[in-house]
Amino acid sequence: MTEQPKYREIADALREAIRNGEYGPGDRLPGENPLAAQYGVAAMTARQALRDLKAEGIVESRRGAGFFVVEPFTPIRRRSTARLSRQHWKSGGSLFAADDARALTTDSHVLGTVPPPQAVAEVLQLGDGEQVFARSRRHVVEGRPVLLSTSYLPDQLVAGSRITETDTGPGGIYARLADLGAEPAHFREEVLIRMPSADERAGLNIAADTPVIKICRTAFTEDGRAVEVNEMTLDSRAYVLEYDFGA
Repeated sequence: MTEQPKYREIADALREAIRNGEYGPGDRLPGENPLAAQYGVAAMTARQALRDLKAEGIVESRRGAGFFVVEPFTPIRRRSTARLSRQHWKSGGSLFAADDARALTTDSHVLGTVPPPQAVAEVLQLGDGEQVFARSRRHVVEGRPVLLSTSYLPDQLVAGSRITETDTGPGGIYARLADLGAEPAHFREEVLIRMPSADERAGLNIAADTPVIKICRTAFTEDGRAVEVNEMTLDSRAYVLEYDFGA
């Protein structure tokens, strides 16, 4: 049997100590030099053990202060099929309510009529000079920012409707699109994992080495017309993506 690397042995021991309550939320873990001395390894080996725990979301690093145990957070199970069902949003339910029963705080900002990003204009098949109506949101659960999103819709379609207001009403944007005769009948989501930008780090309150999940969702009408593009950034530590579909 191959002996496991020493840094994993250290990480396992620290993880077990956290589970047993020896270190609680907010507590500082031993630094790399004390750990190196305790286990008879190089400081770099101890540092790798701490970084492994950080990658798991168990601890966080603070510049110049060390590694600290984070408050436990149950990941949000993003039920991609159920949350987008016509029955759900037509009944007035929010998309988040299909994912999680916890209270959600949403910071919404109406960005108004703006020129579309080129990729968005292409998906929405907008002509030269045509604009989009944009609105952004930040979702916060248990005091923790978990998601940033920006929705783009053809301005000519939604101008003057409730979609342009801060509160879009029961069922949200998709229910209001249905009111306008542009009911979504099909969705496409594209998923990408990458490191966060400076704005994303600030918005989600995450470190530079915490990956984010990028999801771009497009809503289509029955005749295949794209009526919304929603670009989302998720804290990868805060979500489980669930896809449930028939064979």
